[in-house]
Amino acid sequence: QVQLVESGGGLVQAGGSLRLSCAASGRTLGSYVMGWFRQAPGKEREFVAAIRWSGGSTYYAGSVKGRFTISRDNAKNTVNLQMNSLKPEDTAVYYCAADRSIAIVTPPKVYDYWGQGTQVTVSS
Repeated sequence: QVQLVESGGGLVQAGGSLRLSCAASGRTLGSYVMGWFRQAPGKEREFVAAIRWSGGSTYYAGSVKGRFTISRDNAKNTVNLQMNSLKPEDTAVYYCAADRSIAIVTPPKVYDYWGQGTQVTVSS
């Protein structure tokens, strides 16, 4: 089992920045892919970014590429999402997830473990 706890959400004006963190516990993550997803009211959960814990390769959704950066901290067992140039359409609940696959995949249903989510609200 892997436990995931997100933090860092909040309210920010358009153009601002937020940094989300996901603290993982319960198992070493050397063979996992860690992902960030988001879900806005009335919409399906969508992929945002992912990183392979081993090697550090990353992948981003087109809507956030160039604005968001995913990273990992091996010492703290955390995955971070730095979000810059935020837009009102980035408003959603953001979830951290872990997947035991070798390759980075984007469908939410593939991911095995999920955090409880953290709200990000971007005002115009």
